[in-house]
Amino acid sequence: MTSSVFAAERLLFTPAIPDTDAIPTIFAFPNEYTVGITSLGYQVVWATLAMRSDVQVSRLFTDTHEQLPRKPELLGFSVSWELDYVNILNLLESLEIPIRTNARDDNHPIVFGGGPVLTANPEPFADFFDVILLGDGEILLGNFIEAYKQVRNADRQTQLKALAQVPGIYVPSLYEVEYLALDGAVKSIQPISPDIPAVVQKQTYRGNVLSASTVVTEKAAWENIYMVEVVRSCPEMCRFCLASYLTLPFRTASFEDSLIPAIEKGLSVTNRLGLLGASVTQHPEFEALLDYISQPKYDDVRLSIASVRTNTVTVQLAQTLAKRDTKSLTIAVESGSEKLRQIINKKLHNDEIIQAAVNAKAGGLSSLKLYGMVGIPGEQPEDVDATVAMMREVKKAAPGLRLTLGCSTFVPKAHTPFQWFGVNSQAEKRLQFLQKKLKPQGIEFRPESYNWSIIQALLSRGDRRLSQLLELTRDFGDSLGSYKRAFKQLKGQIPDLDFYVHANWSTDQVLPWNHLQGPLPQSTLLKHLADATSHFDSTQKELQPLNQ
Repeated sequence: MTSSVFAAERLLFTPAIPDTDAIPTIFAFPNEYTVGITSLGYQVVWATLAMRSDVQVSRLFTDTHEQLPRKPELLGFSVSWELDYVNILNLLESLEIPIRTNARDDNHPIVFGGGPVLTANPEPFADFFDVILLGDGEILLGNFIEAYKQVRNADRQTQLKALAQVPGIYVPSLYEVEYLALDGAVKSIQPISPDIPAVVQKQTYRGNVLSASTVVTEKAAWENIYMVEVVRSCPEMCRFCLASYLTLPFRTASFEDSLIPAIEKGLSVTNRLGLLGASVTQHPEFEALLDYISQPKYDDVRLSIASVRTNTVTVQLAQTLAKRDTKSLTIAVESGSEKLRQIINKKLHNDEIIQAAVNAKAGGLSSLKLYGMVGIPGEQPEDVDATVAMMREVKKAAPGLRLTLGCSTFVPKAHTPFQWFGVNSQAEKRLQFLQKKLKPQGIEFRPESYNWSIIQALLSRGDRRLSQLLELTRDFGDSLGSYKRAFKQLKGQIPDLDFYVHANWSTDQVLPWNHLQGPLPQSTLLKHLADATSHFDSTQKELQPLNQ
């Protein structure tokens, strides 16, 4: 069933003609086509594979696919959203491939995965993947294919052992996890034999040519958008932030060699341009980039920009965006409390937030979206009051500007200094408090579901024992109730929900991802943690992770 959606695509690369013995490969995105084709990571990996003559790649989504090989040798998944694991399991079944690695044999493809979810903490999904690529595809993909070619005709176990020798390639089945008790913490994580590396190091691409779209289509969730990665990682290093810590160091695309050629190429096929990155306006030549896009020849271009740093919101930026059909801007402020911003290392003051709103309005934008968070470690009720007060001040300073506060609950993430903290059980009440206070002010409040934050925390801090739970919840549905029901069924066999989600973990506890090395060693993360907790109120010292 080759769908007509593929006919609407305009490719910005030339696929290779596969060799006669090319490796039959399926590259899947575990969601619908419109979502998957809007993922820059998916686009780039697919194009990289399609430009190789030694690979014959077919795409697979939950609602459509290209013609699939009868006997694929490799099956890859790009995973950007935790809950898509349900679709991964469904797609495996639809291809008649056993869900668990230990049930696969030489007749099944090697199932590999990559993307932000798996790079952060692959452990809850470890039993479903033969191979996980940790880090940047620019380095990993080619090395993976070359290593596979060397052992293409060997048996499965030989293949997996050979792939495990490649830096950044993690083969979960070659590591044994011991627990202090069935429902206790991790005791140790060891390779099953001395020839398997004890630690797998995430791979970092250090070039200055970053990604850009390889396909433009009206069927994408963002219709006809052409995306350009302006920066990778973020120099701010807010202590809860996976986008910063996991992807260090901060890298910027070369203005002449990366950004300009990419933009020219994209704008030859569409007039919608998206500039991507965790902190786009911190590119050292961002103003030159704005000037470039402001040329008369690009007058019909519609520009979207990912979140920008608050103190870079100038009137000029707002004017450029307003002229380019952008009505709104997004800034992450996290909290209105100065104390909390010190705890999380957010170098920002309320007057800068107010100035950003004033500049946005002066430049002709009609709305400003702020991102906040509740349940940050060290947060007290008065810190939430401070957020309400700040929002009122912003509204007063820029009357007529439509204000939205999007707000999530703090969720601990692997490889960040806050990985030892649990989710604050007061967070749900605090979201409701903000809703009650801001609505009468005419400020739109958009909370992220607290229940979804609980599930996210479970998956971001989970270990391998969760695979049993994930298989069960699949039958129950993806609500928090389903997870609780599955925990009840597995009582005594795995730790409870509270252990994974709400508990503060001891800093000398073996973490589920201890054998997977991110950009910073644990000693550095502990220093950053100590710096954060030094700003806690004296009454909160008992809230710190143990053994501090």
